[in-house]
Amino acid sequence: MFRNLAFVILTYYVVTVSMLVFGLYYFVVVLAVDNFTLIFTISTILTILMGLLMATLAIEPLKEHLNNLERFTKETLHELNLPINTITANTNMLKKSAVDDKSLKRIQRIDTAASMLQKRYEELDYLIKKQMKKEDLESFELSCVIAERIDFLSSLYSNFTFEKNLNQTEIFADKIGLLKVIDNLIENAVKYSSNSRKIDILLDNDTLKIIDYGKGMDEVELLNIFDHYYQNDTTMAGFGIGLGLVKSYCDRYKILLHVESKKHEGTTVSLNFKEVIIS
Repeated sequence: MFRNLAFVILTYYVVTVSMLVFGLYYFVVVLAVDNFTLIFTISTILTILMGLLMATLAIEPLKEHLNNLERFTKETLHELNLPINTITANTNMLKKSAVDDKSLKRIQRIDTAASMLQKRYEELDYLIKKQMKKEDLESFELSCVIAERIDFLSSLYSNFTFEKNLNQTEIFADKIGLLKVIDNLIENAVKYSSNSRKIDILLDNDTLKIIDYGKGMDEVELLNIFDHYYQNDTTMAGFGIGLGLVKSYCDRYKILLHVESKKHEGTTVSLNFKEVIIS
């Protein structure tokens, strides 16, 4: 589709420029018009009209393509939500009837996997709303949200110890987007802490700190961590886009993001929520 569109736009461009040049030649040489103000005005009007037509030719097919893609994504999301809810409802019923620890552990793994699918569903829904500039801003207790995410991630990373000290802090922001930020930062701390099994999560004085005692980074790595697709360890799973998304969110809501790190000692990520605090 877009290859044909490029050919159509190129053809239109060549034809319109040729017509404009011929028109100027006809006015100046054939008709011997020496009123350059008139010639300039007519040329400007024709150029604007041709530009508008070219823009329409270029944008309309793209708009149609994006609308179809958005509609397909929404329909897919709707269809995904039903099986996720079905799995969750049935695992809850199975938990009540399970009698041995082995069965309970299996059911718990299914339940955890369903929760992860639900999280991905919410993330996709959030990304669509973000593209449409329809994020839901709301007031909420930040400490409760962080505690909720720690409890969830603790079930996934049971071999890690999460030490938390969270003071009450009410903010006004995009809650779903912040959940993604918190998950990403904690998962990064876990990912790069193979030599340590402890993560400290502190919320005090309007600032959230996520502290790991892992491999850390040097000054060169710190300069690049917010670049999309950058990974300071290419053996790790992932695509290197997480911190770029974190920074984008923080910039959008004026949350001050700061990273301190020392090689082989660990990393501290700080988020200052001063601008979104509800007094």
